[in-house]
Amino acid sequence: MALAIKVNGTMQSVDVDNDAPLLWVLRDALGLAGTKFGCGVAQCGACTVFVDGKPMRSCTLPISALGTREVTTIEGVSGREAEAVQQAWIVRDVPQCGYCQSGQVMSAVALLKQVKKPSDRDIDLAMNGNVCRCATYVRIRAAIHDAARALEG
Repeated sequence: MALAIKVNGTMQSVDVDNDAPLLWVLRDALGLAGTKFGCGVAQCGACTVFVDGKPMRSCTLPISALGTREVTTIEGVSGREAEAVQQAWIVRDVPQCGYCQSGQVMSAVALLKQVKKPSDRDIDLAMNGNVCRCATYVRIRAAIHDAARALEG
């Protein structure tokens, strides 16, 4: 069935089943491979995208549940917060294997859009459910603090 979906600011038509998870529509139908499959049960965060600006797990979200809402993937994330997070990630050398990083970045950007000076607790709550097999959590937290400071000045 052909469905219309707005992804990264562009309307797309996809021919998929109504119950197809958004993750696979993004990866397989639209070729946006930056969003990763991790667990398939919305527990690891690798598949995090924005739906109407809010972070959501795409591996369990059926495409039919989107309606007219807009999806933003790691390929389309932009703005001051995204730039600050990406720069802080580089400076702090956050990624190791890199597999979880698109979901980590999306969650960090969402946090900084809501909380300008996050505490460690704010960061822990916002990043909860984003699993990093390489355990770079200390660097992730430091990078989020760096990004927040960069956004201040």
